[in-house]
Amino acid sequence: MLKEKLISAPNGILVLLFVIAMLIIPVAMIVMAAKAAEGGAKPVLPIAFWSVVWIADIIAMAGFFTVQPNQGVVLTLFGKYVGTVSEQGLRFANPFYAKKHVSLRVRNFETNKMKVNDKDGNPVEIAAVVVWKVVDTAEAIFHVDSFENYVHVQSEAAVRNMATAYPYDSHEEHEISLRGHTGVVAEHLQKEIQERLAVAGVNVVEARISYLAYAPEIAAAMLRRQQAAAVIAARQKIVEGAVGMVEMALHELAQKKVVEFDTERRAAMVSNLLVVLCSEAQAQPVVNTGTLYQ
Repeated sequence: MLKEKLISAPNGILVLLFVIAMLIIPVAMIVMAAKAAEGGAKPVLPIAFWSVVWIADIIAMAGFFTVQPNQGVVLTLFGKYVGTVSEQGLRFANPFYAKKHVSLRVRNFETNKMKVNDKDGNPVEIAAVVVWKVVDTAEAIFHVDSFENYVHVQSEAAVRNMATAYPYDSHEEHEISLRGHTGVVAEHLQKEIQERLAVAGVNVVEARISYLAYAPEIAAAMLRRQQAAAVIAARQKIVEGAVGMVEMALHELAQKKVVEFDTERRAAMVSNLLVVLCSEAQAQPVVNTGTLYQ
C-alpha cells in the first residue's frame, strides 16, 4: 500500500535563470569556435561539446512545473513513485519525472436521485450532498483507477445502503427515521461513505440528504396515512386535556361544595363537558327547564 511521501523541489526561479544563461553561453561559444576555425583552428570538439550542453539545457526545461495553492504534484520516474511536491510556486525536478497534478481543495457534488426501498419496504426517492477532499495523493492516484469517479460511485452505493437501514417515517416514539432524525442519518451516511473512500485517500468532510420523498406510485397513499396519524395524535392530545379539565372541574365543585352530585348526575356532567371540550364544532347550549331527570 503506497502512502504519500512529501518531498521538496528546488526553487524554479533560480534554476530558470541558470537555464537561460546556459541557452545563451553555448550559442556564444559555438560562434566563437566557428570564427576561430577561420584562422585555421579545429573547432570540432568545442562545437560538439557546446552543442551537447545546449541540447541538455533544452531537455532540462521539461523539469519545470508549477504548484498552485492547495495542490499536490505526484512525481514518478518510469512508473516508480518518487514523492509528492506541495510547495507553492515554480519548481524544478528531474525532467524525466512524470508529473500528475492533484487538487487538495474541498469539493462537493450531489448524487443522482435514486429510488430505493426503506426499512419498511416502501419505495422512496433519495439524493445526498457529499463534501470531500483528497488527503493522500499517492492513494488517490495509485490505489484506484479514477478517484473522482470512484468517489461518485461509492457515495451513491453508500446512500442506497444507508436508506435501507431506516424507515422513511417513524411509527414508534424512539425509532430513528430518515425524515425525523436528519442529524443521526447524516452522521451514519458520512461514516459509511468514509469507510468506502478511505482506500482512495479521500476524507469525507460532510454528507447530508438533500432530497427525500416517497416514490410517486405510493406518495398519495402515504400522504393520507400521515394525515390520519396526525389526526389521531391530535385527538389523543385533545382527549387527554379534556379528561384532565373534567377531573379538575369535578374536584373543584366537590371541594367548594357548589353542588352535590350523585352517580347519574356526575355521569351527565362528565358527558356534557367532554362533548363541549372534544367537539370539532362549537357546542350549542340547551336550556333545561325541568330537572336532570325530566
